[in-house]
Amino acid sequence: MPLAMNKEVFITCAVTGSGGTQDRSPHVPRSPAQIAKSAIDAAKAGAAVVHCHVRDPETGAPSRDPALYREVTDRIRDAEVDVVLNLTAGMGGDIVFGSTEAPFPVNAAGTDMVGATERMAHVAQCLPEICTLDCGTMNFAEADYVMTNTPGMLRAMGGMMTALGVKPEIEAFDTGHLWFAKQLVAEGVLTGPALVQLCMGVPWGAPNDLNTFMAMVNAVPEDWTWSAFSLGRDQMPFVAASVLAGGNVRVGLEDNLWLGKGQLATNAQLVERAASIIENMGARVVGPEAVRARLGLVKRAPRVLA
Repeated sequence: MPLAMNKEVFITCAVTGSGGTQDRSPHVPRSPAQIAKSAIDAAKAGAAVVHCHVRDPETGAPSRDPALYREVTDRIRDAEVDVVLNLTAGMGGDIVFGSTEAPFPVNAAGTDMVGATERMAHVAQCLPEICTLDCGTMNFAEADYVMTNTPGMLRAMGGMMTALGVKPEIEAFDTGHLWFAKQLVAEGVLTGPALVQLCMGVPWGAPNDLNTFMAMVNAVPEDWTWSAFSLGRDQMPFVAASVLAGGNVRVGLEDNLWLGKGQLATNAQLVERAASIIENMGARVVGPEAVRARLGLVKRAPRVLA
């Protein structure tokens, strides 16, 4: 596949994530007010899409609490700046096994496994334009942690997203995840053309060398829209690589805490740096209305609480 540079690029800012970064930088937002403010600042800096997790406001630990998602949603929707809202639906599929000699019972402190309806509860309430669908099961960096998304679970959650009118962003950590995503579209569980995020260099998924990256790119159907990112020091090089290969970009504190050596970043600073790279390549950064038009998204108010 020849390179076909994208000249109309949207930036997604991954605001906070669910990793243990909350104590490594004062800029990682914890409370709904902090998460929303950081997302709004990123939008002002040029992000068309903000991808949000929530955390326990006191400890910073990852959370699935629908009330926290609702507060983040309300604050972002009430802001003076427009932005496409993308909420994670990845929580609730975490297994941490016991020891290698006694894997069961699982580690209760690290395991969080719930059903599809509960994993989607905040999405059904908040009605973001986009939510994520982690399209496979994967070993993560930790010795005994497995991100668990069975085909049955993905069909159930994908069907719920389609019924709600929320666009799934397929999170592809390896080529097999793209294979199954195409199967979901072929079955009618998801509506094509789909939206994909290529997640590069996340242990132990697809490594972020350029040969593997282009294999992932070449596995995306031509009429689908895709973005890509990598972690840490590779975040900004992947901004350039994604644009050059025809995609869009993702930056943010979920994936990288640093602006430069010894300099902790804010989300707005990471977006500004990405926008500068994109524009210096001769491409244009597009806003939320262009993204909605391209992807067929509808901005809606959250459901009224009873």
